[in-house]
Amino acid sequence: MRMIEILGWIATATFVSSYFFKRAAVLRAAQMAGATLWIAYGVLIGAVPVVVANGLVFAAAAWTMLRRAPEPTPGVDRR
Repeated sequence: MRMIEILGWIATATFVSSYFFKRAAVLRAAQMAGATLWIAYGVLIGAVPVVVANGLVFAAAAWTMLRRAPEPTPGVDRR
């Protein structure tokens, strides 16, 4: 298997794993990491749609991560 294919599989695993995280910030971080790997993969294979689509995924994940209020700490009452 070529290194580029391995990168594609790692990107896939990273992105799919994001759906198993319960905390929104961790989910978004995993999505951003997966999107970054997919962007690298897209650049290496010369696939502009892959680069653009994952650039949008990265931007959306970053936007939602930055604009959301911090998640409450379990067991801590902040009233």
